[in-house]
Amino acid sequence: MFWIARLLAKIILGFVAISLLLVVLYRFVPVPFTATMAMDEHAVTKDWESLANIDRDLVRAVIAAEDGKFCTHGGFDADAIAKAAASNAQGGRIRGGSTISQQTAKNVFLWQGGGYVRKGFEAWFTFLIEKIWGKRRIMEVYLNVAETGIGTYGAEAGARRYFNKSAASLSEVEAARMAAALPLPKRRAVSNPSGWLRRHGNTLAARIGVVRRDGLDSCVYD
Repeated sequence: MFWIARLLAKIILGFVAISLLLVVLYRFVPVPFTATMAMDEHAVTKDWESLANIDRDLVRAVIAAEDGKFCTHGGFDADAIAKAAASNAQGGRIRGGSTISQQTAKNVFLWQGGGYVRKGFEAWFTFLIEKIWGKRRIMEVYLNVAETGIGTYGAEAGARRYFNKSAASLSEVEAARMAAALPLPKRRAVSNPSGWLRRHGNTLAARIGVVRRDGLDSCVYD
């Protein structure tokens, strides 16, 4: 039993050391590739851009769509998690309660899909990036690795694909439509949405002003 305990201790310490090294490295270096990209059956298109070259309205639209408490939570939104759990317990469409920080941790270091094991790793990496990266870097990485379409990753590649322009010059409506499609980029149209998706995009476009007015993006641009 002693050697098993020693082996487990070495594995845990090794994992902690490697994860810390990766998180510190990606604090300064662009993320080159992710597991999601590696498992994508389509040819991958991506183009890393600094946050300074991504329109602020896209940041605001993403906060409005995905995580209104981004600047005030420490990586986890307890209220959103509780509401998602209660909703999912009733059956029907599965509702997520992940923050932008959690999604970033998953996208960069882990794989897609559920499961308690992956969720445990996700919590660990979320804790690390909140402490080591900070909010601005988390948002920058998220907007560069998030899937924005079929085989398309990041805000710049998405903006080029859908609007034939840089992510630095998106309009409020364009930013809102990209944010509206983020949860299901393979299924949701960005350039010519209709029905619910179009209405949702218009709602997010209006909420951009609320994020701006209430300073809900202040941790990104402080």
